[in-house]
Amino acid sequence: MGANPHRIRYVLISAVRNEEALIRNTLESICAQSVLPECWVIVDDGSIDRTPDIVGGYSQRYPWIQLLRRPRRPANGERSFAAKAEAVHAGYARVQSLDFEVVGNLDADVSFDHDYLSFLVGKFAQDSKLGVAGTPFLEDGYDSARDSFEGANHVAGGVQLFRRQCFDDVGQYVPNHAGGIDWVAVTTARMKGWKTQSFPEKRFKHHRALGTASRGMLAAFFAHGQKDYYLGGAPTWQLFRVGYRSLKRPFIVGGLAVALGYSWAAIRGTPRAVSPELMRFHRGEQWIKLKAIIGGIARLRRVTPAGLSPPASADQPATEPR
Repeated sequence: MGANPHRIRYVLISAVRNEEALIRNTLESICAQSVLPECWVIVDDGSIDRTPDIVGGYSQRYPWIQLLRRPRRPANGERSFAAKAEAVHAGYARVQSLDFEVVGNLDADVSFDHDYLSFLVGKFAQDSKLGVAGTPFLEDGYDSARDSFEGANHVAGGVQLFRRQCFDDVGQYVPNHAGGIDWVAVTTARMKGWKTQSFPEKRFKHHRALGTASRGMLAAFFAHGQKDYYLGGAPTWQLFRVGYRSLKRPFIVGGLAVALGYSWAAIRGTPRAVSPELMRFHRGEQWIKLKAIIGGIARLRRVTPAGLSPPASADQPATEPR
């Protein structure tokens, strides 16, 4: 195991299901890290392909990789975000006896360079208030630092590193069939006063288009719109998001699918998947970002994601878009 200049120990947890086509990229990336984790628990959530066999082969070569198998779900069972949260809980329980300060959630369809995790772990050593850290990602010509307006304090779910105390503080990943479990954890961290940061010096590569693991591209956009509603997004913000999405591939069609998903969830009166407190906090952050966008347009200035990050503290303005 490589020397850790930051003296911060970390563990990794991955919830995986039917990832035989992509998981070797992730396995090779972790095994090549300059600072290895104390333990990496890979929780197989009922795969029906060769995923557990592939992971098992690596665990025999690297004793710090542990395979934890959960029972198979029904043959026609779809990917479940609630099941992912439960799998992460199982993996986290496995490492409780270890000495570590940082816990990372890692998807099984990502890869990165050899000092990626050392870089992120170092950020926790530098800032005791940092609760969640990650980086932007690349995906088939898409760069989330350039093409997303989520803001620099949004940490993409593919690679999320939590300070252990922060992960416990937010209740880990909260099971939610609607999705957005990683978003809820990071936003809750900010609401509780932790800093969350996506550091632009590095990128991870995402090898599958977001949301397309079990559906087509337009269906994924529709689902994104539904999730925006489930997670308490304000209608005013959604109008701007739809307009922005319409300027990206597949252009107007993608934006329309997002709008339809949000509208369909609203018409059906779908219960929100977040608490009223978290929804108010979320809309307060959206309002801050919306003012930055409008101000940038008024000054004919390009607004970057770094300029859309609300304050790190839990204090938010009382006004919010409705």
